[in-house]
Amino acid sequence: GWLEAVTQQMGYHPQYLDSFLKMQHYLMHMDGPLPFDCRHYIAIMAAARHQCRYLVNLHVLQFLRAGGDPQWLRGLEFIPPKLRNLNEINKILAHRPWLITKEHIEKLLKISEWSWSLAELVHAVVLLAHCHALASFVFGCGCEQDEGLGGRGSLKPLSLGNQCFCEATAGNSYSQELLRINRKRSLDSCMELDSLRERMQRIHVETEGRDEMRLLQQDREEGEGQGAEVGMQGGTEHCSDPSAGLSPLADTDGEVTGATNLACYMQDPDFGYQDFARRDEDQTQVFRVQDYSWEDHGFSLVNRLYSDIGHLLDEKFRMVDGLQSSAMAKRQGCEPSVFKRGIWNYIHCMFGIRYDDYDYAEVNQLLERMLKVYIKTVTCYPEKTNSEMFDRFWKQFKHSEKVHVNLLILEARMQAELLYALQAITQYMI
Repeated sequence: GWLEAVTQQMGYHPQYLDSFLKMQHYLMHMDGPLPFDCRHYIAIMAAARHQCRYLVNLHVLQFLRAGGDPQWLRGLEFIPPKLRNLNEINKILAHRPWLITKEHIEKLLKISEWSWSLAELVHAVVLLAHCHALASFVFGCGCEQDEGLGGRGSLKPLSLGNQCFCEATAGNSYSQELLRINRKRSLDSCMELDSLRERMQRIHVETEGRDEMRLLQQDREEGEGQGAEVGMQGGTEHCSDPSAGLSPLADTDGEVTGATNLACYMQDPDFGYQDFARRDEDQTQVFRVQDYSWEDHGFSLVNRLYSDIGHLLDEKFRMVDGLQSSAMAKRQGCEPSVFKRGIWNYIHCMFGIRYDDYDYAEVNQLLERMLKVYIKTVTCYPEKTNSEMFDRFWKQFKHSEKVHVNLLILEARMQAELLYALQAITQYMI
């Protein structure tokens, strides 16, 4: 189902899950500046930066259901230049958001056939930050798996005794509504499956036909020019195999498999996180929250350019801040608010965001080494998260506390990316 593994983990904190689903639904499915197919394609581009097959597969299906052009699934070379131009800030926001500048914004907004409007760009930025942060949660909670959409996870799905997730939350009116929606979606999916399968098979047949013609053409060219270098060999940054990215094909059981080659959805795959270094002060300035904060600056800007999204984001930030973690904090010998702030500020510190009223010596006192290693990995390069990290770090935490840590990572990371992007947009506007 749509984000089923994610919502099962978030189900340990139902109030947060409620705010998350409202924001997710508004961002992907309600009226907004961007067309629905473009929203899902942007999500694919964002998730691919972290090799998050789980999210890419889900958004490939949603992209097709929204009427997206199947050719786009062959990679960035096959999408409109306007969307492809988003690749640079996708890359920067995902790995080194402090590098984004007003020049990046200006380049996208400049008057041309492929220019973005401010409203469209804000929608895209929120989508990118949301999907990058959600990829951290997916890897952090073990929702990512090798094959299919169901699956294996490093953290086991919610189970209370012999109860399943559905039964355990039966007393919660929101959860009842969620179950009703999920059942309806399951029925809708069944009804859609036949037409989707036909469409995928048609794409497969068309692609095979084109590939056959391409191979014949290549054979002719090789026959005519033996000994000459092949100009296209390894010459593309995306996928050299024209059908490599077009792999969401329905198998005989009706299961739809996802993109096998995530590299075709990104450029510069070697660009990744690097420690925010103070020694580069001439190039990179520390981001001081008293100069530009979510509450005083980011919220009003994003809400003005993309109506109501600011309220939904703000509710989510407040909800994660209000989650109870008394047992988790008690084991660290501090108040819950102090422990949560330590995690939040540590994450922001890794992205060069500093709070003048915070003593950063507290981070080392509150967070033991393995917890810091885990948080940094899930935040900065989630695709490197492995089972050994779970085994060494998770021992003293309850399952709901593990999810809580991952929710803090999700929200702190998302806010960090938004702060840098919105500040750059503000500087462009000024």
